[in-house]
Amino acid sequence: MTANVQGPTRAGEYVDAGGVRTYYEESGAGEPLLLLHGGACTAETFDGQAPALAEHYRVYVPERRGHGRTPDVDGPMTYENMALDTIAFMEAVGIGSAHLVGWSDGALVGLLVALRRPELVRKLVLIGQFVEQSGCRPEFTAIMDQMSPQHRPPMFEGLESLYAAASPDGPEHFETVFAKLLRLWRDETGVTLPELAAVGAPTLVLMGDDDALTIEHAGAMQRVLPVSQLAVVPGASHALPLEKPALVNRLLLDFLAPEQTPKTAAPADMLDQPDAVH
Repeated sequence: MTANVQGPTRAGEYVDAGGVRTYYEESGAGEPLLLLHGGACTAETFDGQAPALAEHYRVYVPERRGHGRTPDVDGPMTYENMALDTIAFMEAVGIGSAHLVGWSDGALVGLLVALRRPELVRKLVLIGQFVEQSGCRPEFTAIMDQMSPQHRPPMFEGLESLYAAASPDGPEHFETVFAKLLRLWRDETGVTLPELAAVGAPTLVLMGDDDALTIEHAGAMQRVLPVSQLAVVPGASHALPLEKPALVNRLLLDFLAPEQTPKTAAPADMLDQPDAVH
């Protein structure tokens, strides 16, 4: 059951997804595609992608528990419970399978959906996210260690403002949500590199060259994923979709397309070992 939500700049709906009153926006037509936002983010942070992708796909942008217009839920935030929320959302709106594009925390949520319910995921895009803490750049680990619910770097000011304008829990609840996110970010993700071998969906690992994860870790992810590609965007950080939206959209549309330009000089091809091609 859904209810229309109108605002001065947004128009979306709510649906009961496994007991979580989940806000989402929907646009376009074609194969379903879910945009899964980052931690402490709202639907607005995908405004650089949703309109362009909606020219080719039916785009859904759900806001997870405690984010944006979706109320918080008692208890901790975990990637596992947010993945289950996403599965419940897909079932609630009648999506049998979809492309999943996840950024930061959303990448891990999408990855867990692909591992727990592989039949739901057609293609998977993981933007700017490590799967093991050892893959996080030391500088980002230091930032996580320095933060507290009351002390947040300037990069979170814009996200806090978006939350304050949208959250049904009120602006003061951001501190509670942020405390949950800090516990989430400081723990291991619950996924290990070897587990990526079980991902059946074709996967794009996408990152900026100055991102939260190391390029070496992204390469390790790509090598373990059975059918995968790796894209490193120069001159971009963990805010890649915001910094270079047109380039990100071009990479997404190329990867998601039914047919791609054939490889002509891959080493495995030249060695006549097609089974080894990623």
